Amino acid sequence: MKLAIATTLLTSAAAFAPAAIPTTAAVSSLNAEASKSLPFMNRPTLLDGSMAGDVGFDPLGLSSIDDLGIDLYWLREAEIKHCRVAMLAVAGIVQVELFGPAPGCEAATAKCQMDAFWQIWGSHPQYIAFALIMITIIEMISGIATTSGRESGIREPGDFGLDPLGFLQGDAAAVERLKAQEVANGRLAMWAAAGLLMQGCTTHQAGTDNLMQALGDNAF
Repeated sequence: MKLAIATTLLTSAAAFAPAAIPTTAAVSSLNAEASKSLPFMNRPTLLDGSMAGDVGFDPLGLSSIDDLGIDLYWLREAEIKHCRVAMLAVAGIVQVELFGPAPGCEAATAKCQMDAFWQIWGSHPQYIAFALIMITIIEMISGIATTSGRESGIREPGDFGLDPLGFLQGDAAAVERLKAQEVANGRLAMWAAAGLLMQGCTTHQAGTDNLMQALGDNAF
């Protein structure tokens, strides 16, 4: 009888006891590495800092996509390509705004390069057609390089072996620093290019003119 009563009491007490949390899950949750760019979020699994410029910024989880030929390798290739195009675009826009149109493009009299594009389109549409053909050829070459690189695992994203000045012939630390600088400047250039396009389409003024105007309006 005593044994039966003790068993009943223990069973009742166990019914009100809190459920035990698995130790492994608790430790994993507490030890999850925080993202460098977003400390309030965990670091994305695939962004381990091995790529230049990787600070764990992926709030939408795009780095974990692996469908329809889109994966981290493809996304990295696209980012580096857009970085390089944006840097060329910003340098080209500012150069033309400051020094005038290139030879053969004298019809582009507008200082705003968004308006100058349509002037070229109206006077020399063959220039635009030639540019589209060249872009298509470049995209085909980069597409072949990306596909073969993903399959072989040897080629790094964005690597076309173009180093005429020998910048990548130094020590490993210097090479990694240059890679990080390219990505950082490219990301800044993408913001700059977007800003130039937006202000050109809205104000129809040159980016340098808008900058000087803004500095003048805020001068003390």
